[in-house]
Amino acid sequence: MKNVLRLLPVVVAILAIQAFGQTNSWKIDPVHTQATFQARHLSVTTIRGSISNVTGMVEWIPNDPSRDSVVATLDAKTVNTANDYRDKTIKGADFFNISKYPRITFRSTAVKKSDSGYQVFGDLTIAGVTRPVVLETENPAAPQKGMEGDIVTGLSATTTIKRSDFNFGAKYPNSVVSDEIKITIDLELSQK
Repeated sequence: MKNVLRLLPVVVAILAIQAFGQTNSWKIDPVHTQATFQARHLSVTTIRGSISNVTGMVEWIPNDPSRDSVVATLDAKTVNTANDYRDKTIKGADFFNISKYPRITFRSTAVKKSDSGYQVFGDLTIAGVTRPVVLETENPAAPQKGMEGDIVTGLSATTTIKRSDFNFGAKYPNSVVSDEIKITIDLELSQK
């Protein structure tokens, strides 16, 4: 019996890997997914913020990245920089303009394998402006059984955008807020 119990985790891992090798539709888990961003303020410090309630789908075919796709929506109303005054400003018309554009979207156009993971090319839309970006992702975690009985995996994706490309906070010069904004998205994906 002890030998059977020792083999059980191995069997579960093999089944998860076999399931992972097929055509896969993965749902982004909004509870365990978050986007973070950072920008320099007055060239002296880094201000960090987060956006939650990330939803979407990932189609992932490990042996054929050319067929992969990502569609994600981020809730701009959840922007949080740990300062109420700053949050009110960046949710306003000069930045996210959440009353008019409550969502940020990303839709992939191509996926390519890289040395450390994947490059996901796509269109990012912030405050009504769409620009191409490239997300650099790490290889995903090995799929495993989640707490709800589904199969889960996770990965991180990063990119750097120029806020000037999105007309984002245009009245603030680069000496006040850096033009470059680094974005990291930590994703947990699930599959029933």
